[in-house]
Amino acid sequence: MGNENIITRMKNLFKQTKPEVVSAHSTNVGAFYDSTTSKFMEVYGEVIQAFRTTDVKVYLDYTIENAELKDGQKILDAGCGVGGPASYFAEKLNVQVEGITVSEVQVQKSKEIIASKKLKGIVNIQQGDYHRIDEIFGSNIFDRVIFLESFGHSDNKSLLIEKAFKVLKPGGILYIKDLFKREHPNEEDGKKIDRIINEINKAYCYHVADLHEVLAAMRRLNFILLFVKTPEVKVGEFEHLTISNDFQNLFDIAKIISWEDYVFPIDFYEIKVMKPPFDMNKEKHLYFLNRPEAVTQL
Repeated sequence: MGNENIITRMKNLFKQTKPEVVSAHSTNVGAFYDSTTSKFMEVYGEVIQAFRTTDVKVYLDYTIENAELKDGQKILDAGCGVGGPASYFAEKLNVQVEGITVSEVQVQKSKEIIASKKLKGIVNIQQGDYHRIDEIFGSNIFDRVIFLESFGHSDNKSLLIEKAFKVLKPGGILYIKDLFKREHPNEEDGKKIDRIINEINKAYCYHVADLHEVLAAMRRLNFILLFVKTPEVKVGEFEHLTISNDFQNLFDIAKIISWEDYVFPIDFYEIKVMKPPFDMNKEKHLYFLNRPEAVTQL
């Protein structure tokens, strides 16, 4: 009887124990940004993204259009940084934006940024591992889940895509803008690409994504592919990554020593997919209906 009581108490204690909130890799990402966010902000300001326009608001407006952000939506900015994009979206639209970052420093800085602005919508930012968003927020919650150059920090992208699927409402959209590893055009350039990718991953606590693997993971979940494309900005408005080079030179992070024989190792892509507005495991014949309004016509 005594042993049974001990076992029961141990089981109850186990049930009350919260799961680990942050994985080992995510802990490293958080530590990286805790130590470098101030440096990033010196160069990038509130929007820590490499692919951008000279006037960053132009690109944020482009994001609003391409991710189809609209009044009344509930949006998850996964890997939200210091809340620059999230607060901009809430300034422009009457939306609720939930942001999550693994960095305590970024949470604190985001609170300062949000407090300084008059927002139409609401922005809430918290610390957490975005691989656990379903545990943090619940299922079928968001109209949009966006990753703006944060997706690559994941060391388990299939899991992350699965979690995004869970938290999206039926008909909701997952939008990713990030860098992806270039295909090897030949053996010699392939070796250079691999070497530079390894340097990027090490310097930025990153895992540059493989486009084929990401699309395969999305398709396995029955996400409906809306587009994959290079971000479309006017040449005269594109920042041409000089700000990223400035950051590398100022802070000696993944610094490019010489451009001689340098092979650009990545492609920037936007990916937009939709969670089916119906259960595709039951309604497999409805694949062609890729918009929620189409279901009302059945």
